Amino acid sequence: MPDPTAAPPPEFRRAVASLGAVTPRPELVVSALDAPPRLAPWTWALEVEVADSVLGRRSSDFGAGEGVDEPDTSGRLILLHDPAGQDAWEGTFRLVCFVQARLEPEQLGDEMLPVVGWSWLTEALDAHGAAHTALGGTVTQTSSVRFGDIAGPRRDDDVELRASWTPLGGPDGPDLAPHAAAFCAFVASAAGLPPVGAVPLAHRTV
Repeated sequence: MPDPTAAPPPEFRRAVASLGAVTPRPELVVSALDAPPRLAPWTWALEVEVADSVLGRRSSDFGAGEGVDEPDTSGRLILLHDPAGQDAWEGTFRLVCFVQARLEPEQLGDEMLPVVGWSWLTEALDAHGAAHTALGGTVTQTSSVRFGDIAGPRRDDDVELRASWTPLGGPDGPDLAPHAAAFCAFVASAAGLPPVGAVPLAHRTV
């Protein structure tokens, strides 16, 4: 691990700057996060959330014990940098993401959901020209039961998408702006937001 008092390498600083410069669509809120420190010598992270008000959820839509300030959809994107490189990464940078989204009733149990969920990411990367390699991940429909102060009925309406990939770039490091834009588009797709400029539909469909 690097000396905590040492300055980050220039290529990492450039990568962070290109990630942090993303301008999301108005429905998304982007904020910096504390990244897990042990995943790589240098790490940085951001969070993207979709407001409940954007998705039209009211307090009456929530069951007992659910907080109305809990977002339907949120995602985290973590940047990892190891100047020595790692064989599994096929490079010195790695992007890791986690997105959680609330499903519509008609999506529950849909056998095609994992395929469609994965396409939200791959299509976003392609559409934004985010060159990458070594892409892998999982799509999981989750079941949860809440206890204590947030006790409530069992829920089976969340989907979790986890993925990681290696951004490609030149000798000065990759430009991660396309990757940040793709991640925001990924979160928007998971939330069921219509394309920018389109009229929203009443319900999301797979």
